[in-house]
Amino acid sequence: MQRLKTWILPLAIVLGVFFHEYIVVLQPALPYFIFLMLYFSFNSLDVKKMRLTMFDVWLLVFQLVVSTACYFIIRPFDDVIAQGAFVTVLAPTAAAAIAVSLILGANISMMSTYLIACNLMVAVVAPLSFTLIGASPDISFWTSFIAILGKVFPLLIAPFVLAILTRWLLPKVNGYINKHKSLSFYVWAVSLTVVISRAIGLLMTQFYEHRMMFLWMVVISIFLCFLQFFVGHIIGKRYGDRVAGGQALGQKNTVLAIWMAQSYLNPMCSIVPTLYVIWQNLYNSFQMMQKEKRDSKKG
Repeated sequence: MQRLKTWILPLAIVLGVFFHEYIVVLQPALPYFIFLMLYFSFNSLDVKKMRLTMFDVWLLVFQLVVSTACYFIIRPFDDVIAQGAFVTVLAPTAAAAIAVSLILGANISMMSTYLIACNLMVAVVAPLSFTLIGASPDISFWTSFIAILGKVFPLLIAPFVLAILTRWLLPKVNGYINKHKSLSFYVWAVSLTVVISRAIGLLMTQFYEHRMMFLWMVVISIFLCFLQFFVGHIIGKRYGDRVAGGQALGQKNTVLAIWMAQSYLNPMCSIVPTLYVIWQNLYNSFQMMQKEKRDSKKG
């Protein structure tokens, strides 16, 4: 199991490179994978421990301030890359962050609180931002707000409520799921393979046409990945959970980010969050390897 956790990302990349045309057919099932992943993860959640704290406030402020700063700093050089950086930083925490946090031993209550708060914040802020930085004038705030909320709300609230009901009405089922927390990992592994395959397919079609822009996007996406995990670790450590801070701020819902970029901004800017999905999961793979080494030493 531990070795599978360590090698799942390299395996996903290899499958994505050579078989992305076949694996991408599973993309319509991705929302169902995310639903199951969150449901399995939320079953171990103690709702009484969920509350907004300064941990959440600082992370939300970082997302808002840094996403805006990235756009205005990069825009004089290239507006497309600026839009890509903006949407990558603004993107909410990924549902997969809960599953990865379980593996890494983070506080699930902290993660779940921020996951919900962050996604709701983005649903409000993103439509307003898109109307200011380049979205089509034919698209109103309310149109994009309802569309984005429709993307995030069912996948967050429905598994959350179902998990709470399971904990309350079916304690034996809840106990069984909690004893088999690795279920969320297997669902995450399949989801990751689908997302990576889609990302690599997009990158392979765009690389030859926009080489120089592509290289700058590689640099920007690596920097943003480093910055967000680094700052997240610092904030998380201050509030008692370094891993939760890193995952909450660093692991992005790149599927939503790519969809927002292609729907409301210059479609080319979606390459930045597409690249980001590779770097964030490389770092997650590294964290899992480090945890495996620590667990081996303890054993």
